[in-house]
Amino acid sequence: MAVPALTPRNAPARSLPLREARTRLSQLVAMAELTDSVTVVTRDGDPRPVAAIVPAAAARTVAEARADAGRLAEVTAGWSRRLDAQRQQSGRRHAAELRAVTTALAEVWAELDRRFPPGSDPALTRLRAAHAQLLAD
Repeated sequence: MAVPALTPRNAPARSLPLREARTRLSQLVAMAELTDSVTVVTRDGDPRPVAAIVPAAAARTVAEARADAGRLAEVTAGWSRRLDAQRQQSGRRHAAELRAVTTALAEVWAELDRRFPPGSDPALTRLRAAHAQLLAD
């Protein structure tokens, strides 16, 4: 078996009218096999493609394509479920940490209120105003 020639992967497919493709079919098949090139066949006088000569590895049946799509959907759904579970777990962890910080902050403010009555220290009054939203929850 021959070794495929090195051809650029993004080379555009060549286009040939049906009449020419019919006379050069053996050559086009050999090119597809050896160089992984694609030849698009058009009707004589019509530039729209009607068929293609592709390497066998590139040709897939509709059933294979559907099976691949089904497997891809299963894998995607699995990852989606894992991401949702991770997001929920992260949310629960965040909520627990926020409750702990809020509780600690309330304890600190209770101790500050005990030591310095509200309104006695202007710096504490500004700090209390900055923490008002956290203290209200």
